[in-house]
Amino acid sequence: MVKKNRKLVLERKMRNALFALMAVCTVAGTSSGPADATEFPYCLQGRGVGIPGNCQYRSYRECMVTGSGRNLYCNINPRYAYGRQQRQHRYDYR
Repeated sequence: MVKKNRKLVLERKMRNALFALMAVCTVAGTSSGPADATEFPYCLQGRGVGIPGNCQYRSYRECMVTGSGRNLYCNINPRYAYGRQQRQHRYDYR
């Protein structure tokens, strides 16, 4: 009888701990915001890379070093360039 009670108490504690863990994981998973997308200024382009290419380079030199020996070239990331153009202030002269 005593062993049965201990087993029930242990099962209840384990169940409560599991539910608490599930609740914490649910709250932590749903409360995080979206990741910030970062656009880098240079894209590696060429055959097999596509357009606009692999756009994860902070400098032209970094991009060129990565593409050297692979017949690839670097260009300005159009999303980065267009995004900077959009952020400029426009004044309405009426």
